[in-house]
Order: sequence, then C-alpha cells, then structure tokens
Amino acid sequence: MKQILLSTAAILGLTTGAFAQDLPQATSDWFKAGQATIEERLALQPNTNKAKNVILFTADGNGVGTNYAIRLFSGQEAGGLGDDYIQPQETFPNVALVKTYSSNGQTPDSAPTAMAMNTGVKGKNGMINVLDSVAVEDCAAGLEAGVTTFAEMVTEMGKSVGVISTARITHATPAAVYSRTVSRDWEDNTGIPEGCAQKDIASQLIDQMKAGVIDIAMGGGRAHFLPTEVTDAEGKPGKRTDGRNLVDEATAAGAQVVFADEDFAALTMGNNAPVLGLFEASHMKYEQDRTGEPSLAEMVEASIKGLEGNENGFYLAVEAGRVDHANHDGNLHRVLVDGKAFADAIAKAMELTNAEETLIIVTADHEHAIAFNGYCGRGSNILGLCMEENEAGIEHNGTPNLGADGKPYTVAGYLNGVGSVLVEQEDKTFSGSRPDLTEEEATDPDYIQQALIPMSSETHSGEDVAVFARGPWSHLFGGVIEQNVIFHVMNHAVTAE
Repeated sequence: MKQILLSTAAILGLTTGAFAQDLPQATSDWFKAGQATIEERLALQPNTNKAKNVILFTADGNGVGTNYAIRLFSGQEAGGLGDDYIQPQETFPNVALVKTYSSNGQTPDSAPTAMAMNTGVKGKNGMINVLDSVAVEDCAAGLEAGVTTFAEMVTEMGKSVGVISTARITHATPAAVYSRTVSRDWEDNTGIPEGCAQKDIASQLIDQMKAGVIDIAMGGGRAHFLPTEVTDAEGKPGKRTDGRNLVDEATAAGAQVVFADEDFAALTMGNNAPVLGLFEASHMKYEQDRTGEPSLAEMVEASIKGLEGNENGFYLAVEAGRVDHANHDGNLHRVLVDGKAFADAIAKAMELTNAEETLIIVTADHEHAIAFNGYCGRGSNILGLCMEENEAGIEHNGTPNLGADGKPYTVAGYLNGVGSVLVEQEDKTFSGSRPDLTEEEATDPDYIQQALIPMSSETHSGEDVAVFARGPWSHLFGGVIEQNVIFHVMNHAVTAE
C-alpha cells in the first residue's frame, strides 16, 4: 500500500521541486518563496566550532505575542503591512520554544528566569542565583546556597564579561549575571534586615568588577550606588544609608564611570579598564523619550568593541528591560518602540561579530498578559483599531470591526491592568463599559490599552517564549525546552572540543 501511495504521488507531480513546477500555484510568489525557504534549510550545516564569544540578548517580557506585535510595528513603520516583516533575530536558523515557569511559580518573575539562563538551574520567584531549597529572604540559608554563574565560569577561562540593561543595572535580569541574593529587592543596603550578612546587589557588582569578573556594566540605577547625602548631576539623591559611595569605589579601583551620552561617547574602550555606566538614578528612559543617554544599540556597539580585544573572547548579556515596564503600564506604544530598539541592538551585534565564532542567543525571560483581537484585515495598525478585511483586495478596507456593544476595538489589549474597563465605584464595587474609541486616540503614544481585570499593574504570564540562535552549537536549540537549557547550550558552546 505504501509503495502504491508513493507512486501515485509521483504521478501527480507532488514529490519533487521539479514536478511541483507543473502545479497551477507554481507561479505564485508565495509558492516560490516557500520553495526558496526549503532550499535555504537544506543548505544549513551545523556549526560545531568552539564559541569564542557568547552574546545573550533578553528583552524582558518579550514573549511570542509581544514579539509578534513588535514585528508588525517595525514593518508598518517601514511602510509595509507588518506581517511579512522579518526582525533580525528571525533570520537566525535555530529556534525553540522555552518554558518559563520558576520552581515555585507557574508565572515567573525576572529573577529566577534570568537565574536559569545564567546558572543552568531553575529557582524561586524573588531570588537570584540561590538554590530553591532556601526560602525567599532567608538570609542565613542563602549565604550557604549560592550557585556559580556563567560569567564566573568564563572568567576562569580568561574571557571578558559585559552586562547591559536599559533597566537599573541592579534589576533582576542584569543582576543574575553577577550577584547572589535571597531577595531581588535588595538592590542597595536599605532593604537588608539587621544582622543579615547578605551583600546588596550594587555592592556585589562593584566587588565583581574589582575581582575581574565584570569588565563592562551599563544601565540605570545610579541611586543605588550613592549615599543619601550625595546628589547626582541631575539633582537626585542617592539611596544608600551605609555611607558608601560605590561610584567613588569603582573609580578608585580604576574603572571609567560615565553618567550621560557625552562622557559615554568619550569612553576609551579596549584598554582593560572596567567601565561602569550609570545613566539614570533609576531605570533608563524609554526609547520614545530618550535624551542625554545612549541607545541600547550604542551600548552594545561600545561593549563589543571594548570586549573583543580579549583574544580569549567574551560573554555579553544584554537586556531590553523597559519592554517589560511598558507592558506593566499597559502602554503598548512604548513596548513596541523599545522592542524595535532591541532589534536594532541585535542587528548591530550581528554586524560586528562573526557567526563562525560568536554564539548569539535572543530570547525573553517571560511573557505578559497581552492579547490580540480578530478578525483584523492586513495592515491594521498594531497600535490602532482592528479594521475589516478587504474581500476585494489585500489591505484592510478602513472600516473598524465592532464588538457586540457596537463599539470598535483595538488590535491588541491586555487581560488585566490599569486600562481596565471596570471602574471602582464609591461602594467598592466595580462596573463599567468600553468607551468609544477613534484611531487617533488609539495610536497616541500615551494611550493605555483597554484591559479586562482591574489591576494597578499588568501582570506577567506563564506562557512560552521563543529563543532564536545563530553561531557555534546554536543547532542544539530545537523543540520545546526548559529555560535553564539555554545555559547548557552556552556552556557546551564555550567548552566543546
């Protein structure tokens, strides 16, 4: 029976590209593009070189759904319909889905997810690089249960290490590159209980710079490095109550410390002096609002140029931290602008590195409660209203789809958040209805997407994220994997013989 079926397929011309040319659809651009993709996949060969360099890109909160929205936004900004746009990481040959749950949470936060990628094991929500046998904020037990980071491992191999974030450099994702703590909130000394010997995250960063583990660190979070009696150049006071000025300590240790785009541009990179960039008292500005500080792509370029002088190679961890924050705020516009800036940083890293020796991994720590409506015609603005499909053409017909309440709705929204259509009444009950909405209102940069459940801040979700990879041993990514496997691919790539 199998032989008969195969013969029938051959007669019908369905088994080879040559026979396929006889099909009526063979002249379609879609068909030709599909064939070209198969040819590209057939030509792929695994890269089994030992990785000299590893770059781990993490857009915080950029799951499959958020990535989809960024793709449409980027494509529409470029003048297209959006759907067919290809982001830099989407050209990578190896892709997998990643399960993001933490050891104690169906929905994770950024601490255990970053820990998984930097140490190879999952941990509890709220803790960084401490085994999950320990309770959150158990100071004494945490001091005995820390794990070794990938940064520390590659330092022993003679490699340099950099960490970049648009969030505070002491925030969970970047902190997982260099610190161990039973509470991600202990960014400076003020949150640490009396009698606890746990070092705060900012002081651990300075310790790791002094120890030669961290060569470059750039992001926000300046206030966590300064004492309360010190005011920074923007007039903002420090947060530390222990009297320590970690900026002065870094400078005394030989580090170049920079606070704005002008001194950033004047950095002398590649001279083996550590670099500490602290561009805001708290998080860096959203890309939409950025002034006076470098872009993520600029920080990536400077870091690669500074690290590549090490003949043994480097590890660079890059976080687009504010994608997450804009999602929490329900402000999709800033999510997408920061997401495009993240893609630009990836493109810059691709330009500056050789895929034969550099493993680039692009992923997210978790997704958000973002949701997408239907049935939108092609070209519906990802920030705007969901328009009707055009039955006589390709692009939407310009007429908004309506809900059963007779009102238009946006392409994207959130399941919960500050944009909830339910409003608290004087008697503490909630009621409400969706307001009428125009395309102009929906596409305003400050518009807050409609949401269902009222929350002071939109939440993470536990759904899968994607990982895209190119370079040595990137073919080890495939299928559906646990998040801690990302570490194991990186570790194999730098140690393979």
